[in-house]
Amino acid sequence: MKTALVTGANKGIGLETARQLAQNGFFVYLGSRNLESGSLSVEQLKADGIDNIEAIQLDVTDQESIDTARAIIGKKTEFLDVLVNNAGISGGFPQSALNATIDQFRTVYETNVFGIVSVTQAFIDLLKKSAEPRIVNVTSAMASLTLAANPAVPGYDNKMAVYQSSKSALNMYTVNLAYELRNLPFKVNMVCPGYTKTDFTRHQGTSTVQEAGQRIAKYALIGPDGPTGKYISEEYFPEPASCPW
Repeated sequence: MKTALVTGANKGIGLETARQLAQNGFFVYLGSRNLESGSLSVEQLKADGIDNIEAIQLDVTDQESIDTARAIIGKKTEFLDVLVNNAGISGGFPQSALNATIDQFRTVYETNVFGIVSVTQAFIDLLKKSAEPRIVNVTSAMASLTLAANPAVPGYDNKMAVYQSSKSALNMYTVNLAYELRNLPFKVNMVCPGYTKTDFTRHQGTSTVQEAGQRIAKYALIGPDGPTGKYISEEYFPEPASCPW
């Protein structure tokens, strides 16, 4: 059975992504900063008939937690087929480029950038043992420099200096990661789930959690001819945006 790890998966898009991967035959490790919350989510999934899932305590801002999760998963499986770096935070409001504090930037970057780097580096050895390893980094259309700089784009005035810059940094990391793994059977992509109705958006949005989870799971399930090093935002771009080397 193929295996997957989804971070920040105790609720919202992460939980739905875990559900859809499990429904596609994966054994899913549901990463949750709070193990109790993760275990409750697993119980809900099992009540729905999904048994191939297990909660793992994983705080992406805590290296000890990451290392412990790696050790636990490493004892249960010799390889990891899919890593979905979903854990992320908005950083609250407002987020002025001039007035946001350095602590705000540090807090958001710890989760949205450094946490993803730490988790990826911790699990890369297990991923390399997979025949078809996949990494999906959950990003946002708000990270697009092209969209953010275009006054004609809906939502142009909705600026979030901290969150947007963190996701832009994540995108550049993803491009570099895909490049470094280009000669291996990896597929590494950054996927925007869309403006989704969750706690994260105060239940406002144009997409359902199910639609968002499907967008992410699709790139965890792609075959050997699928894209890599691409930025995918289906709400704005019908085709994956190219990132030429």
